[in-house]
Amino acid sequence: MKKGMLSAFSAYALWGFLPIYWKAVQKVPASEILCHRIVWSFVFVVLLLIWKKHWGWLQQARKNPVTLITFLGTSCIMGLNWFIYVWAVNAGHIVDTSLGYFINPLINVLLGVLFLKERLRPWQWIAIGIAASGVTYLTLSYGSFPWIALSLAITFGFYGLLSKTAPLGALAGLSLETTFLFLPALVYLLYLEWMGTASFGHTGTMTSTLLAFAGVVTALPLLWFAYGAKRVTLTTLGFLQYITPTLQLLLGVLVYGEAFTKTQMVGFSAIWMALSIYSLEGIIERRRKSNSALRAGMGSITHKKSR
Repeated sequence: MKKGMLSAFSAYALWGFLPIYWKAVQKVPASEILCHRIVWSFVFVVLLLIWKKHWGWLQQARKNPVTLITFLGTSCIMGLNWFIYVWAVNAGHIVDTSLGYFINPLINVLLGVLFLKERLRPWQWIAIGIAASGVTYLTLSYGSFPWIALSLAITFGFYGLLSKTAPLGALAGLSLETTFLFLPALVYLLYLEWMGTASFGHTGTMTSTLLAFAGVVTALPLLWFAYGAKRVTLTTLGFLQYITPTLQLLLGVLVYGEAFTKTQMVGFSAIWMALSIYSLEGIIERRRKSNSALRAGMGSITHKKSR
């Protein structure tokens, strides 16, 4: 349990601090950062596969076209999410990215209703309604649609939805996703090199090193998360997931000086209220079910003794 908690916490904390990493390579175009992230992630996961001798999933994937199609979809969505995130961070929209990941849990709920036919309880609908009102308020107050936040929330939501139905584990899944994206990313980087506009190897040792290690900082939290998710309760995981957007918000405002206006405070407060209601309702419901199961078990024991 302690290892699982530490692993999940480390994943969310690293995701929360990632803006610092992308800011350090801010002079590199987002499209080039994305391609380095893909290429070096591929290299990193291949080295892990070699070390763990974990190749059995290849036969399973090769024989199942649905698996290949599913991970082709997740790879495209993942690539889009990574690009929007890196671009937004380096364009001075860290606060907007944090809003996206605050909204994401509620997007997951809606996707569950729409595609997995899950049913929501009344307080869950209320939480979603309050969050929607917060997003609407931000849209009307800004005079523009909060596309960065919603794009990140929706793409990450669909990524989670497809991954939920995928038959492969975290390492195998990430390997397959980066495999699909590796060749186009590598071709683009070689094209930049041929054109003389590549950053890697031409903009200083520090920048090149950070680009090369983009694969490590991408793959590690995903693997930590997968390890931790299997060893802690859903309630614990639900609370830990807010570490990431909270750290991003604090970084954006306190470190990089992004504005956090009264309008944003009102919109964010509505979303925080919605998340609080949703989380509290989930805890109460799980305790109710646990108590009901306990009472049913005690009743069964009493009935057997009376016989």
